Amino acid sequence: MPKVVMRKAKHSDLEAITEIYNDAILKTTATFDTQTKSMEEQEKWFAAHDEKHPIIVAEISGKVVGWASLSRWSDRCAYSGTAENSVYVAEKNRGMGIGNALLEKLMEEGKKCGLHTVIARIASGNGVSVKMHEKAGFSHIGTMKEVGVKFGKLLDVIMMQKIYD
Repeated sequence: MPKVVMRKAKHSDLEAITEIYNDAILKTTATFDTQTKSMEEQEKWFAAHDEKHPIIVAEISGKVVGWASLSRWSDRCAYSGTAENSVYVAEKNRGMGIGNALLEKLMEEGKKCGLHTVIARIASGNGVSVKMHEKAGFSHIGTMKEVGVKFGKLLDVIMMQKIYD
């Protein structure tokens, strides 16, 4: 396997991040977004991330092949120690362990940032993501039944959580 470098995202990575995310919107249930994102929308998303809510990229030979982020769970201040994670890998680079490595690095960053807990929302049928989160120490905390529709199908959302020690 080629060498994978993990690092904090830079603004110059945004086009590659957006390309990976838009592909996931069109082809997967990993996100419940149904319309691709414009660069303007992604600029706002990128700006909403800070030291406590980082974006990490994985690159091979200088090309971004995956990304992960911690986002605010809620804008209510009582939730300031809680974040939600996202992990996306370019289709041709899946199955190489990049998602696991991104999630591991992201969780290290979350702990360093002083977060108390991280929440994951995973569409039913995405067993790979469930296993990846279990490996990273997440526990299943519930299932929201039939809360999303994508590709004409009602989907459940599995809720997982990791509480830092």
